[in-house]
Amino acid sequence: MTGSKPVPALSGTQAAILAAYAELIEEVGSDDVSYRLIARRAGIAERTVFRNYPTRVDLLLATAAWIEATVFAREESHSIFDIPLAIRDAMQRYDLRPELAHVVAETAMRGVSGAAPSPGRAQLERLLDAEVPSLDPAERRAVIAALSHLDSAGTWVTFRREFGMDRRDIADAAAWAAEAVLDSIRDRVVVG
Repeated sequence: MTGSKPVPALSGTQAAILAAYAELIEEVGSDDVSYRLIARRAGIAERTVFRNYPTRVDLLLATAAWIEATVFAREESHSIFDIPLAIRDAMQRYDLRPELAHVVAETAMRGVSGAAPSPGRAQLERLLDAEVPSLDPAERRAVIAALSHLDSAGTWVTFRREFGMDRRDIADAAAWAAEAVLDSIRDRVVVG
């Protein structure tokens, strides 16, 4: 959507641990991965995994952030009206890596991500300020909230689990919803 979250500064060992855990999540699911298995996959000692990530929650949070910043990294949008296409692309990419999308979504939905609720919020605010500066604070907040919510792994999981939608339907629904949000402000765009 609006650019990726910055990748936290990681040591080579930490990056190897997170990459190994992400690979294993895709192979066997997050519940069946032990520190021993992660260490073996990363080519390090098990105590090194514990030293870097003392609890499963620490490991899961770091891995979710790493997945979002690397596997689901996005190019920055240059216009608020490009967001629906970026959302469509994100939904399709989540669908290609569902186990990883679930990890990102579940940490965010539980409120344990340790990150801001909307990592793209600042970029959305900048785009709106540049293109539609006449929005009053309530309208601006509503547009940002709607677009932030639509552009998330949580939305992908909801469409997949609750509605049984496939990749194309999920991408279409999310992009259509984003277009509907933006339609209400198109006539107020500042050209120049």
